[in-house]
Amino acid sequence: MKKSILYIIMCIPFLCLSSCIDEDEYDNSPQGNFEALWKILDEHYCFFDYKRQAYGLDWNEVRARYSKRIDTTMNSDQLFEVLSDMLAELRDGHVNLTSTGDFARYWTWKEGYPANSNDSLYRRYLGTDYKIAAGASYRVLDDNIAYVRYESFQDGMGEGNLDKMLINLMFCQGLIIDIRDNGGGNLTYAERFAARFFNERTHVGYIQHKTGTGHSDFSSLEEQWLEPSSNIRWHKPVCVLTNRGVYSAANEFVKYMKQCPLATIVGDVTGGGAGMPFSSSLPNGWSVRFSACPMYDADGESTEFGIAPDVKVDLQQADFLRGEDTIIEAARSILAK
Repeated sequence: MKKSILYIIMCIPFLCLSSCIDEDEYDNSPQGNFEALWKILDEHYCFFDYKRQAYGLDWNEVRARYSKRIDTTMNSDQLFEVLSDMLAELRDGHVNLTSTGDFARYWTWKEGYPANSNDSLYRRYLGTDYKIAAGASYRVLDDNIAYVRYESFQDGMGEGNLDKMLINLMFCQGLIIDIRDNGGGNLTYAERFAARFFNERTHVGYIQHKTGTGHSDFSSLEEQWLEPSSNIRWHKPVCVLTNRGVYSAANEFVKYMKQCPLATIVGDVTGGGAGMPFSSSLPNGWSVRFSACPMYDADGESTEFGIAPDVKVDLQQADFLRGEDTIIEAARSILAK
């Protein structure tokens, strides 16, 4: 069945959704909370099969190993540490545990990789006279290339904002969209922005939904389609700049733009985050968020661990010392051709 992209929220890795799932009753004890957390993930997490294939994840083995660290005399901080460590085995930035005094997060998907971004360079290219359209900052560079910096899809972008921005940039020969370090946000804004670069209804991916408690219990693949905007659209070449900090809804934006004939993805592999997150709670009131619905690219491949660029470029120290951003300059060269 063909379906348009759902208007859903894909939160950045440190925010939680309000969707809840009813769970069996467990005692409010270290063992009870441990068992509740393990079972919530066991029955509802969506990437077990994929991650077993990717790096050998065995959720039953994880339970056996971490249950040895549970003790009836442990305090809440000690319990939180054990549960956080167990969740990290999933290697998923959408999996978080929240207590009143701490927040468990898995940021290894971007830590340990080249940053390939620098705030001082962003400011240099934007200057001081840039324009602001809701969540986006933009200006025309001296070679008549448009530069748009969109830092987070948490920041709203209305149709009027996009119309005005594209009108102001309409005489530029090409457009750079810089979403490096964009950790995601509202998928509606990502879809709305991407729709400005398509002239026909385009198949951009797939989504599945959980149909049971088994690790492999999913619906058949449902197609995701992107409808072209009925407002002003961009008909010239565009480069999308990426790094490992591109995650969740921003990762989806890159997935869409991969299907745009005039778009080139430039920079580093994205961070991923291809699971639609939901949340539940433990007997002690702690909240757990996890990936529940997997999404795929147009070829049916998972983008949970990121999307490769069309042109791989890393920020170079020599360019930085000259005040130049290697990735932006690479995009300018592509657009100049």
